[in-house]
Amino acid sequence: MAESTLVIVESAAKAKTIAKFLGKNYRVKACVGHIKDLPRSKLGIDIENDFEPQYITIRGKGDLLKEIKSESQKAARILLATDPDREGEAIAWHLQNAMKLPENSNCRIEFNEITSDAIKQAIKKSRPVDINRVNAQQARRVLDRLVGYNLSPLLWSKVRKGLSAGRVQSVVVRIICEREKEIDAFVQEEYWTIEAILSGKKKDSFVSKLNSYKGEKLEIRSEAEQEHISSYLQGASFLLKNIEKKEKRKKPNPPFITSTMQQEASKRLGFYSSRTMRVAQELYEGLELGKKGTVGLITYLRTDSTRISKIAQAEAMEYINSEYGHDYAPASANEYKSRKSAQDAHEAIRPSSIERTPESVKNYLGRDQYRLYKLIWERFVASQMTPAVYDTVVVDIDAGDYGLRANSSQIKFLGYKKIYNDSEEEDVKNPIPDMKPGQVLNLKEIKPEQHFTQPPPRYTEASLVKLLEEKNIGRPSTYAPIIETILKRHYVERQNKQFVPAELGFIVVDLLTQHFGNILDTQFTAKMEEDLDLIEEGQLNWKGVVRDFYGPFNSDMEKAQDLIEKVEIKDEEAGKDCPQCGKPMFIKYGRFGKFIACSGFPECRHTESLNEEVGVNCPFCSGAVVALKSKKGRKYFGCKNYPECNFRSWNKPTGEKCPACGDAMVEKLNKNKEVNAVCQNSECTHFQEMRK
Repeated sequence: MAESTLVIVESAAKAKTIAKFLGKNYRVKACVGHIKDLPRSKLGIDIENDFEPQYITIRGKGDLLKEIKSESQKAARILLATDPDREGEAIAWHLQNAMKLPENSNCRIEFNEITSDAIKQAIKKSRPVDINRVNAQQARRVLDRLVGYNLSPLLWSKVRKGLSAGRVQSVVVRIICEREKEIDAFVQEEYWTIEAILSGKKKDSFVSKLNSYKGEKLEIRSEAEQEHISSYLQGASFLLKNIEKKEKRKKPNPPFITSTMQQEASKRLGFYSSRTMRVAQELYEGLELGKKGTVGLITYLRTDSTRISKIAQAEAMEYINSEYGHDYAPASANEYKSRKSAQDAHEAIRPSSIERTPESVKNYLGRDQYRLYKLIWERFVASQMTPAVYDTVVVDIDAGDYGLRANSSQIKFLGYKKIYNDSEEEDVKNPIPDMKPGQVLNLKEIKPEQHFTQPPPRYTEASLVKLLEEKNIGRPSTYAPIIETILKRHYVERQNKQFVPAELGFIVVDLLTQHFGNILDTQFTAKMEEDLDLIEEGQLNWKGVVRDFYGPFNSDMEKAQDLIEKVEIKDEEAGKDCPQCGKPMFIKYGRFGKFIACSGFPECRHTESLNEEVGVNCPFCSGAVVALKSKKGRKYFGCKNYPECNFRSWNKPTGEKCPACGDAMVEKLNKNKEVNAVCQNSECTHFQEMRK
């Protein structure tokens, strides 16, 4: 036993996977995340002692830590195999101190994938704990604590109890609120487009679009203007000015990083970021694959680098050549550049073995696990394939003073799209016949169409994550908990998968922006992320960064305490009286969202669930349809007459029955983001365009 090695990892699932790869002389123990942290009951930072953190053993971890210490005394060697990021490094540092391991001992190992080879290679390359990486984590933790534990009590005293403010979460709420203000201020404008259906000598028609007047870009702003132009075109001669044929190549997108995985899982699978990260963690830590045992299916899920190892690239090239042929494999492996702000500590997210195809492991995975693994596997394989090739045709046409253009783009060679079709934007199904410049074309039809400019869209989970990444706000691994927090605090709500700020969100953002401008400034927040990276690189002192932040912040806090007046948020009337005491009912917020409560509380404790009517009637009993929430917070629709009528649907009903099978018709977005009415019976294919 004295010659054994103790390996400490973060999770029990990872411990189980790793234990199967190591021999009998290794014991694997899970610390189950952090063992030490700042106390929850107080600030836990000694400001007078240069912001020294006051770490304590996390409640409930005492016995576990005692057990780990006992195990460490029996081991000849101790290896700390926590996650390969700042949080993992900090956990390893706390473990090192708890077990009194020498400061420079080679006790730290890290691996990007949980496979036998990766772990054995990591053991050979053990190193000391990286104190710079630890300090970057400490700086973030202390900064967030200083902001949260000062601003939150301020909000409790000035606005409402139970609120919270955070260094990054408040910026995210501000972004959502500002988008809503843009939408409210948006002034809709009318515009028109005109298409001309033309044909050549063979009478094969194609669509051209009016785009210029006397060589200048044309904008049609009224129906009268459109009618004048359409009338002119009816009598014009259409002359083919130029025809240009090209071959266009579209390269594949890089393999996933954390943020792009969250975005694609949101768009393609309907996953929230928290769900994506949870499932990806399961795939990374390892799953039972029958006789093959427990295997980690993907590389580390928290990364901002698109880099791929040479070994993985070689495996991909061999697989693509074998499965799809030489035309689909590039002459040399595809390389991708990461963003300038990327830490580049780990590879991109990829399968730990390309040979483990989604179909080969499907029977061992849950539905969510399979769908996300398939997405990751296909994206990685596609990233190593040849470009898709399109035949494009651009035709310029003169019609007197007006110019028109016709575009066509047809897929010639699928390339990477053979397994991963990231978009269909390049496909313009408008076949253009063979023609020559100078040829006179025949006009078949003029098609004017009225449009109205649209306000900027509200953020979805995918578009919000994309913006946060672009602006370098927070880290991709923090996006999911930030989004969950602002929803839980009722600063924003999800409506039709979009984020809508609540009144409370506007109040808090306006208050904090007025008195703490820096904290809610996106550029300031991004600069702080850059400073954290420089701390990790050893170029900045972490306490110096905290010191520079705290001085102005503390000054703003002292002023705000005196300047901010108490904000009174009036409860929204529910429009009904209490059935027990007759007093008015009001809409309140609780742990699980909105509910209705009697204004006579605490004498009268009557409450009711709040079911929002959506403006349509049940297709089966004509009762009002209400919006409801599942236990997991997912929105669905049901009849108000439940349980007498048990109609339920994940999609908003139209109020009509399907003429084909009699089931309910519901609203659903098609690929062009247009709302159609479809039958909710999956075996019925009936659909119809929504009435405008």
